[in-house]
Amino acid sequence: MPASLRTGADLAVAKLTRLTYTYPGAEVAALRDVCLEIDDGLTVVTGPSGGGKSTLLRVFNGLVPHFHGGVISGSASVGGLDIIATHTRQLARNVGFVFQDPELQTVYNVVDREVAFGLENLAVPPREMAGRIEEALDAAGALQLLGRTVRTLSGGERQRVALASALAMRPKVVVLDEPTSQLDPQGAASVVAALLALVRHGTHAVVSEHRLEPILDHASGLLVVERGVVEAVDPKSWPPQTVSTRLPRQSAIGDEAWSLANVSVGFGGTVVIDRVDLAGRAGEVVALSGPNGGGKTTLLRVIAGTLAPLSGAVARRSGRIAYLPQNPAALLHRPSVRSEVSFTLGRAGESERPEAILEELGLLSVADRYPRDLSSGERQRAALAAVLPGIPRLVLLDEPTRGMDAVARARLVRLVARLRDLGAAVVLATHDEELRTVLADRVLNVGGGRVIEKTREEVLA
Repeated sequence: MPASLRTGADLAVAKLTRLTYTYPGAEVAALRDVCLEIDDGLTVVTGPSGGGKSTLLRVFNGLVPHFHGGVISGSASVGGLDIIATHTRQLARNVGFVFQDPELQTVYNVVDREVAFGLENLAVPPREMAGRIEEALDAAGALQLLGRTVRTLSGGERQRVALASALAMRPKVVVLDEPTSQLDPQGAASVVAALLALVRHGTHAVVSEHRLEPILDHASGLLVVERGVVEAVDPKSWPPQTVSTRLPRQSAIGDEAWSLANVSVGFGGTVVIDRVDLAGRAGEVVALSGPNGGGKTTLLRVIAGTLAPLSGAVARRSGRIAYLPQNPAALLHRPSVRSEVSFTLGRAGESERPEAILEELGLLSVADRYPRDLSSGERQRAALAAVLPGIPRLVLLDEPTRGMDAVARARLVRLVARLRDLGAAVVLATHDEELRTVLADRVLNVGGGRVIEKTREEVLA
């Protein structure tokens, strides 16, 4: 029986019949005998990391199979176009796509040019472009980024620009792969509002998410993808997400491990953080919150030593620094996940077996896979495994739960708590309120050039 999400119209927005797809060189199919029909409205896609969600989404714009290759059988159509027989150039006019990794979607270095890229390819007259660029940026909650240089944007800001680039083409169907994973609450709310407005005006939306609460009430359908199998589920019957519990501390907080004294940081004459005094201690977890572009990543880089301050002094205790950047793919350059971990352990001179952290993060089944071939959530865990084996003394993680399902997030919580109890000083930059609640000893709000500590009561409110 097909997984049907139709509302009674004569023509489905998308239809897959007995679709099976296998990536080049893979032994197991990424999608297996998928039968579904999607009609108008908002369709939500969920399921565990590596289960096939992104592969399913990439069928809708033809990246599967035209870009990735591999073996495909069955049939697929979107907007009446045969996906297998239609060139991706034509599909792109009807299907706007926003990837999990906005860094991989950027072509130009200025926001205006980036949003205009698709319009240029559609030969939209220049006199029309300015209005459509502003319209799209406004719909994505990113109008304030007009004229900005892309390399100065935070991950969340890049995500909004990627969404605006898709919306500028006014597609009939917009497909978004975890669009709120890097956004602050206000940004996530603006993206959800933009999606709902699009749906009300007749655009069909297919959205993959792990955190369903903000959008599930508005969904006309829910698809659960696991091990390549797609099942349609009533959104109203989907159980609420279980919140992790705070893990009790097994050791006391120790001496000062890092400090910033009267530190200011900036780029191109703009001060992002102005004269802050901060410190963290061994065995303490400090979480950084605040709006996209407020300076969380900048602060992490200063603590890590990868960015020099304009003024002031930075101090760190001796020992290995484990730093996870916002783009985890930048860390992964070896032939397998296992070799990534072995490389770190070898350079650190630690005797721990790589299998220890791979098991802790649920990665043993993909230990011998090429890291860049993994799903976004698996790739995130692979990057964490690459930086966190052994006993680092300073742990700095930028949006560590990006792309993770609930099981993977629980594994990460246990790992960070273990490192904390071994005496590591931990700093997390995250929009994940649950992660802050279950791990943070202190929360620092970063924005407007200032860093302000929030009380425990404010964190829990």
